[in-house]
Amino acid sequence: MKICIIGTGYVGLVSGACFSDLGNDVICVDKEKDKIFDLKNGIIPIYEPGLEELVIKNYKTKKLNFTNDLRSAVRKSDIIFICVGTPIKKNCNAADLTQVYDVSKEIRKNIRSFKIIVTKSTVPVTTGDEIEKIISRKISKKKFSIVSNPEFLREGEAIRDFIYPDRIVIGTSDKKSNKILKSLYSPLISKGAKYFNTTRRAAELIKYSSNAFLATKITFINEIANLCEKINVNVEDVSIGMGLDNRIGSRFLRTGPGYGGSCFPKDTRAIVETGKKFNIDLSIIKNVIKSNQNRSKILLSRVSKILNNKIKNKKICFLGVTFKANTDDMRESSSLKMIPYLSKKGAKITYYDPTGEKKEFKKIKNVKFCNSIKSACSLCDLIIIHTEWNDFKSLNFKNLSRKKNFTLYDMRNIYLPDKMKKDKIIYFGIGR
Repeated sequence: MKICIIGTGYVGLVSGACFSDLGNDVICVDKEKDKIFDLKNGIIPIYEPGLEELVIKNYKTKKLNFTNDLRSAVRKSDIIFICVGTPIKKNCNAADLTQVYDVSKEIRKNIRSFKIIVTKSTVPVTTGDEIEKIISRKISKKKFSIVSNPEFLREGEAIRDFIYPDRIVIGTSDKKSNKILKSLYSPLISKGAKYFNTTRRAAELIKYSSNAFLATKITFINEIANLCEKINVNVEDVSIGMGLDNRIGSRFLRTGPGYGGSCFPKDTRAIVETGKKFNIDLSIIKNVIKSNQNRSKILLSRVSKILNNKIKNKKICFLGVTFKANTDDMRESSSLKMIPYLSKKGAKITYYDPTGEKKEFKKIKNVKFCNSIKSACSLCDLIIIHTEWNDFKSLNFKNLSRKKNFTLYDMRNIYLPDKMKKDKIIYFGIGR
């Protein structure tokens, strides 16, 4: 099939590369000329395992192409995926749909034959209705169909999630569009993906509801971890015991610094705003947001306690600063709160992350990026495992640190307390 992907951000680039790898002719469009130039030369703007190889492979076979010419791309394609950003507005928590609506107007100008226009961007309920209104002002409804097809890609696992999805959600009441999209996704359906056709509004809400629920699971177990620390219970045992119940499941019951990234923070806030719009108080999600925002304060309080309330001049190392492993995404990472706070308190901070130095910390006093784990950990009073990269899962800390009496604060519970005790390392985890 002939596909146009508008937006070469995280969702657009992954979707475009994967659709082309399934044998479709894909044109990825972006207004940024430098980005298109880089993509044509195999330079990928985001860190995502396997994506670079997939892009280069399909660009060479001409199944995948990149352009700034939206007009031509739309006219050549049968299916158009809108994959532009929907950030939170500056003055409120509602999603900013400026890019979605601007693109819709551009698409409208170039409809010459029947087009299926699909929103893959995360958008609030009724966005599809608004897009339909925008396009139908000048184009007959017989010439287009607006469909919601939310993505469920995890950063760091996006290629696998696209190729082996749990479900494919298609929001449309148009039988023709549903049939074409089911055919498009047939290679994934044949591998076991569940194909679910529902209304457009329901599909839009499924995306927000899914992210809000997963954020709730993360926040819930983090609060239970706080309780575990007070009553001498291992939160890992609680997570396992809960997860064995099929109604609950074990996924996302992992305690840590709190959720971050490009999806959960903005989507939880946006669904609360949607609730307000329809006079519905989504109180559970509101409290999830509040609890997650408070998470860094709780962990920083523990850091202070570990250091006997003497942070000034202490040498602290952060292993990992991204919000999760296998991504270079710093958005809403708890390290953005922790590192500046500790710096203001007079700590001397080193950090190492497999995805390199971060611009967010360049202007912060006494914060230094190190090119290796060993150089970051050397002579530190406190080593904090902030992100669960595989690089940090089998370390010999005695060899890494030249300081005898250092402390390890494992915010991801990677290591076993008994093993650390045996190695005579002062160790603290979360919820245990």
